[in-house]
Amino acid sequence: MDILFLAKFVVLPIALGAVAVVLIMGLANMVRGGSPLRSQKLMQWRVLLQAVALCFVLATVILMHRG
Repeated sequence: MDILFLAKFVVLPIALGAVAVVLIMGLANMVRGGSPLRSQKLMQWRVLLQAVALCFVLATVILMHRG
């Protein structure tokens, strides 16, 4: 397996899935009327995971253009 395959079909889906899971957890906490502190912590995690996912997306695009 080459690195581009791993980036496109393993790393990116995991990173984007992690963002989606934390987002859904935050929404569920808000709908249930859960702790505001938990909502804040989940938002912080979501922002961090989005930054990581964005870095992976950019790295994948760079790898795709290098050939």
